[in-house]
Amino acid sequence: MSIPLTSPHLPKHIWALLAVYFVASLAHFVHNAEFIAEYPGLPATWTRAGVYGAWLAMTAMGVAGWLLFRKGWRVPGSIVLAGYAACGLDSLGHYVVAPLSSHTLAMNATILLEVTFAAMVWVEIARRFLGPPAGALAR
Repeated sequence: MSIPLTSPHLPKHIWALLAVYFVASLAHFVHNAEFIAEYPGLPATWTRAGVYGAWLAMTAMGVAGWLLFRKGWRVPGSIVLAGYAACGLDSLGHYVVAPLSSHTLAMNATILLEVTFAAMVWVEIARRFLGPPAGALAR
């Protein structure tokens, strides 16, 4: 199914992925904010309010992508939604500052769930909307 450049319709499976990613992201950021002192390797300057603020900024990006899409701006909306999903991949940074084994089960679960669904959204947006038009490779 090819969606024209100005279509305001986002396929239902992408809506579902976005919804699950939203919930996984919220779960990770809430856990991170509430247990910030226990997360290994995080800068001492990071605060509970800062973590919530980061989540709100990230989520605002997702809302902006959705609004662009609803206005019929498929390509800009797709790019912003892909950026929103890429923000969730940034949670892998927890493993740059401390190994997986230094994190609790709950920390790892929330990080990896967010990253998994962020990756699924990113791949689906890229595959569906940013890749070549259907049949372009057959020419």
